Amino acid sequence: MILFYGCRDDEPLSRAVDAAREAGVGHIVLDQNRLAHYDLVFGPGLGDRLRAEGRSLSLDEVTAVYARPLVPPATAGGPTAQARTDAFHRWFTEWLDVAGALVVNRPAAMESNGSKPYQAQLIARAGFAVPDTLVTDDPDEVRAFRDLHGRIVYKSISGIRSVVRELTVEDESRLHLVRGLPTQFQAYVPGRDVRVHVVDGRTFATAVDSPAIDYRYAHRDGLGAELSPCVLPGDVVRRSVALSAALGLPLSGIDLRVRPDGEWVCFEVNPMPAYTFYESHTGQRIAAALVALLAGAHMGGPAPAGV
Repeated sequence: MILFYGCRDDEPLSRAVDAAREAGVGHIVLDQNRLAHYDLVFGPGLGDRLRAEGRSLSLDEVTAVYARPLVPPATAGGPTAQARTDAFHRWFTEWLDVAGALVVNRPAAMESNGSKPYQAQLIARAGFAVPDTLVTDDPDEVRAFRDLHGRIVYKSISGIRSVVRELTVEDESRLHLVRGLPTQFQAYVPGRDVRVHVVDGRTFATAVDSPAIDYRYAHRDGLGAELSPCVLPGDVVRRSVALSAALGLPLSGIDLRVRPDGEWVCFEVNPMPAYTFYESHTGQRIAAALVALLAGAHMGGPAPAGV
């Protein structure tokens, strides 16, 4: 049995569920908005069981899980319902790390993105260039770093999504704020952005053309972004697949930029990528590939033809 875990209104999850339905793959959706109505039973003699959406099954029957464990929303029904929601979420996500099933992706594997400087070291080990980086709470160090590189950008250190911005003259008056919040600064890398989704060794590459520093938020600056499928050089494919595997991620979103001189630079690896943004612009069948991976585990071998 395949489980989908997350919020039904989360587009990457809902698209994967639709792809499973289109492929005729049996599944259960565990909606985080309804966790107060579900039960997990653990214990000797009781068996480890899940009761949800009118079904009761042994956790040993679960062969694959696609998990997007977002923070559960506040639950209607008072403190008792909220306590049930919080308890289910905690126990289920802990089970994901030890489950015998295929899990896309295990919470422990996703933790590398919790520290971007740490993850950058893993990226470098996989053979990708990474931008020169400074993590500091000292404004003078930031100024020296900018003087060294000319153009620099800044972003958060953690895995919490942040908008990448270029450090400008106008930011000078706010540099003192880093004393209370260590920030990551990187040398600006010119070139073309490429997002690579890796699904069990398969790659789906999307080129992004945009004048924005962070194309995800180009609209905020009145700018646009054009996305198109592209073909990666063989060595970049191999490094992308190897990097995803080294991080223990059957599904990943790798942010690359190819410099004018042809060098490929890697910024980070997203362990819970919002792949639907890229799929909707390119027609790449990322959700179908994800379901094929899950179905392969469900069938005990390769995914059925046509999935």
